[in-house]
Amino acid sequence: METPNKSEKETETTSASDFIREIVAQDLVSNKHKGRVATRFPPEPNGYLHIGHAKSICLNFGIANENSGVCHLRFDDTNPSKEETEYVESIMTDVKWLGFNWNEHLYYASDYFQKLYQYAVQMIKESKAYVCGLSPQETREYRGTLTEPGKNSPYRDRSVEENLDLFERMKAGEFEEGKYVLRAKIDMTSPNLNMRDPVIYRILKASHHRTGDKWCIYPMYDYAHCLSDSIERITHSICTLEFEDHRPLYDWILDELRVDAHPQQIEFARLNISNTVLSKRKLLELVKQNYVSGWDDPRMPTISGLRRRGYTPAAIRTFCERIGVAKRESMVEIALLEHGLRENLNLCAERVMAVLNPLKVVIDNYPEGTEEELEAVNNPGDTNAGTRKVPFSREIYIEQSDFLETPPKGFFRLSPGKEVRLKHAYYITCVSVVKNESGEILEVHCTYDPETRGGWSKDERMVKGTLHWVSTKHALDAEVRLYEHLFTKANPNDEKDGVDYKTYLNPNSLQVLNSCKVEPSLANAPLGKPYQFLRQGYFCLDLDSQTEKLVFNRTVGLKDSWAKTEKKGK
Repeated sequence: METPNKSEKETETTSASDFIREIVAQDLVSNKHKGRVATRFPPEPNGYLHIGHAKSICLNFGIANENSGVCHLRFDDTNPSKEETEYVESIMTDVKWLGFNWNEHLYYASDYFQKLYQYAVQMIKESKAYVCGLSPQETREYRGTLTEPGKNSPYRDRSVEENLDLFERMKAGEFEEGKYVLRAKIDMTSPNLNMRDPVIYRILKASHHRTGDKWCIYPMYDYAHCLSDSIERITHSICTLEFEDHRPLYDWILDELRVDAHPQQIEFARLNISNTVLSKRKLLELVKQNYVSGWDDPRMPTISGLRRRGYTPAAIRTFCERIGVAKRESMVEIALLEHGLRENLNLCAERVMAVLNPLKVVIDNYPEGTEEELEAVNNPGDTNAGTRKVPFSREIYIEQSDFLETPPKGFFRLSPGKEVRLKHAYYITCVSVVKNESGEILEVHCTYDPETRGGWSKDERMVKGTLHWVSTKHALDAEVRLYEHLFTKANPNDEKDGVDYKTYLNPNSLQVLNSCKVEPSLANAPLGKPYQFLRQGYFCLDLDSQTEKLVFNRTVGLKDSWAKTEKKGK
């Protein structure tokens, strides 16, 4: 069915207040940061961004925009063994595509490597850091547990001079990886494991994508994160909830180094969405082990995958607004994301006709050799969308499912003796069927009423069925890829039963239809432009499309389970 259109105003959502925005508002009232608001989005360039990152992007850039502030894009490139320029470029593309711009505020943690090293030297000189020679296994043993305190490293009381010498030799590349680390000297009996003399520098002999081989020691995230925030004079450092236990370390480092700017770290619940996984490790595993075709596979929750599937930036931003910002983690149904997508696509998608499983129909009383152009509305809810011409001829394709030789009660589509409407065209009535030796239907023969041009009867007789179609002479060949959820289980991350998450991969997550026929207006369809295939769903052209054969991805179907659930709830 062709879905009705709503005005854009009806689908807009107003940014509701949340506890983070309330903190920012109170700080502005108290002039805590002299009227400044500076946030940052600090991705690690070790993978592609996903829908969970989109929530953080919308939050950080949104708060900055709402308060005439700035949001920095800063790459946390402190682990060269896992980071690549490819990921940096993809992240910048995704942030821009979502509709946000960092302007001149593009930074890298690697910009601060020299400064971070100098801060570490300062900590050593003030007996707040030491070089430790425990092996990784020994370090874990000395660390203690959640119920038992840790114990001091035998290297904790090295002299300042010895620590400075060893740290300099670490920097010079004298030692192999794992030989030494630099640890902050805090409290091995702290109930917070993150405060038990955490590692702040380690040896990594890997070439960095920006600094090359200049460094062979690299700062740990917790150390680089807070100091990078301070150097950039961030006012509100917004993180996901797993960093809540790291906040004491964030504050301790900044306090001990007596930095000029001490940002406030604020944590919020990360996004969990049903029927998918958002763990970078798991997404990387799906890519590397070829469970999907790549990071931009339309089944992936990555922003590049959503973009390729046909999601719009507006739909993702609306979703992020609707789910809000909270302190408690919860599972968001993927149906809510799809609901907002349908709302947005209904506004902007042109309506076209495509037959996914073709059945030939011959209109016996239509003059042979004749063809005509019929006018079709591009979007019934948008008067500016205009119309297009659709060719019509004696032979057309309809969906196989739109014809039954022996229909059940309540079947309102085409069957022997029944009349139906062809969208934008004529009323037709089935008069006969042609089958092969196996009894399979090859053709359906019909007659048409020439007085119903445009799909309307002058005598106002009613028909209950309206079918989409394409002219066989003018139809374009197409491949259509139908996507479903990547996982059959709502929470594939729940591994309490010991079952690997990949067990729940949906074997029907991709269905490829190779013999589809689409109307000729789609010959020059641009990448990324959304279309509603009448009665089928929303689609867009795929990157794999060729001149001789178009390839379309189904973005989402027309059936909206979330809207029905909401209506029942009311």
